[in-house]
Amino acid sequence: MDTAVTLADLIAALGGDLLGAPETPIRRIAALESADAQSIAFLANVRYQSQLKTTQAACVIVAPALAEAAAQRQPGAAVIVTPDPYLYFARLTQWWARQVRPLPPARIHPSAVIADDAQLGQGVDIGPLAVIESGAVIGEGARIGAHCVIEARARIGAGSRLAPHVTVGFDCHIGAHCILHSGVVIGADGFGFALSQGRWEKIEQLGAVRIGDHVEIGANSCIDRGALGDTILEEGVKLDNLVQIGHNVHVGTHTAMAGCAGVAGSARIGAHCTVGGGAIVLGHLSLADHVHVSAATVVTRTITKPGQYSGVFPFDDNASWEKNAATLRQLHAMRDRLRALERKE
Repeated sequence: MDTAVTLADLIAALGGDLLGAPETPIRRIAALESADAQSIAFLANVRYQSQLKTTQAACVIVAPALAEAAAQRQPGAAVIVTPDPYLYFARLTQWWARQVRPLPPARIHPSAVIADDAQLGQGVDIGPLAVIESGAVIGEGARIGAHCVIEARARIGAGSRLAPHVTVGFDCHIGAHCILHSGVVIGADGFGFALSQGRWEKIEQLGAVRIGDHVEIGANSCIDRGALGDTILEEGVKLDNLVQIGHNVHVGTHTAMAGCAGVAGSARIGAHCTVGGGAIVLGHLSLADHVHVSAATVVTRTITKPGQYSGVFPFDDNASWEKNAATLRQLHAMRDRLRALERKE
C-alpha cells in the first residue's frame, strides 16, 4: 500500500480491542517471522507463541489468552485482541484488498458480444471479447471477465465475479456473490457412455448445474452437468484449483475441497465436509455431514458417521489388492489372537 493506514482505521472497520497507540501506521500485512515495524501480523495457534518474542511487527492480532504476552514483547508494541484471530485476519485481508485494488467502474466493453434478448442487471461489468448468449440473465453488479462465455439461458447471480476465460454452459445457474476463477468450466457434458460391441455410445447429458450463493471455485476446475437431473453445489461450497465434480453430484453447504480432489458421478457429499488434496470419492457413494477426508484418500464405500477418514494403500493388480485388503482388515483380530497365544505360553 502506497500510503499507511492507522490501527484506529482498522479498529473502526473491523472492531477488536486495541492495546497500544491508535495512530500506529500500518503499510502491509505480513507473517510473524517476516513482519517489520510497519506490518500487522496475527497469531492463531499457541504452538507458534515463541515467535512473539522475535517478531518485529508493529501490531499482532491475538486471542485474549495471549494478549499479555503479545503486549510485553517489545516497548510500544501494539496488540489487537479478538476471540478468533484467524477470522479477524481473513476479514482484514478482505478490507485490505478493497483499499489496494478497488474495482473499476462497471462498463460493457465494445468488443463483447451480447444477444439482444440477454438480460443485464444494473451495474453489470462485461469484459473484452466476452460472449453472452440468448436468454442469459446476468444479475445486478455481476462482473464477467474477458473472454468469458455465458451460454444460452444461463443465469449469473447478483454480485458474482467471473475471472477471464470462464465458461458457463447453457441452462446452468450460478448464485449470488460467487467467485469463479480463470479456466473454470460449468456445465460441460458429464462422462456418460454406453458400451456396445466394443464401441462407446454417447449418452446425452440433459441436466444442468445449479450453484448456490457465496460459492468459490478455483482455477481450471470443472463441474459437469447432470445426465438427467442437475449437478448441485449448495451455498458456501469452496473448491480449490483443478477439482473435478462429476455429473449428478450433490455437494452440501459449506463443504470445501482442496486441489486435485475428484468426485465421481452421482456421489452425494454432506454439509460442512472437507476433502483433502488429491482425494477421490467414487461414484454413487454418500458422505454424511461433517466428514473429513485426508489428502490422497480414495473413498470406496459410503460413510455414514462424521469424523476423520484416511487411507492410502499400495497399487497392485486387482485380485492381489483385494486379497491384501481383506487380510489388512483382519490384522487387529489376528494381533489379539497372537497376544492370547503368547500369554498362554
